[in-house]
Amino acid sequence: MKNPPRKLLLHVCCGPCSTTALERLSKNFDIAVFFFNPNIGPTEEYELRRNESKRFLKQAYGDKVKFIEGDPDPGIFYRAVRGLEKEPEGGLRCQVCYRLRLEETARHARNNRFDLFCTTLTVSPRKDAVLINRIGTETAEKTGAVSYLPSDFKKQDGFRRSVEISKENGLYRQNYCGCVFSKEHPQKMQ
Repeated sequence: MKNPPRKLLLHVCCGPCSTTALERLSKNFDIAVFFFNPNIGPTEEYELRRNESKRFLKQAYGDKVKFIEGDPDPGIFYRAVRGLEKEPEGGLRCQVCYRLRLEETARHARNNRFDLFCTTLTVSPRKDAVLINRIGTETAEKTGAVSYLPSDFKKQDGFRRSVEISKENGLYRQNYCGCVFSKEHPQKMQ
């Protein structure tokens, strides 16, 4: 008798970032997507990214992958990064933001009996996968009961593939990471 696939909670920040990760992981795991991004602003941007994530999931995976929305309250993010508003992109503010989102993902995974959790953040060529995986591993150790699945989804042409899948599915691709501070200094995401 074959064992059922392990349950994976995948933190997703937007539709385009989820494409490559889901393509790779859906073959081996029973996945639910966790959209916890109180950092994304303004509200219209948050709603657009959430809706595009849901649309892509439904279009590409039907009912096979469940969509779960975390608390969208931007106050959660602003309290966490208070005093770090002037940090450059990729600096300490971003590290705090990664940790905030991964800790909530781990809590949700633990409380809902997932075996593992992971994030799509590593698909971006502008994000440090080693740092994100370190934070994920530390978070798993801190929260216990759930393991973190390290990844670097940009490897093996993962970012290029995400752009390709996004074009095929007509997904909105943003030009900044998500928070209002990164919007002030947008980086071309292609």
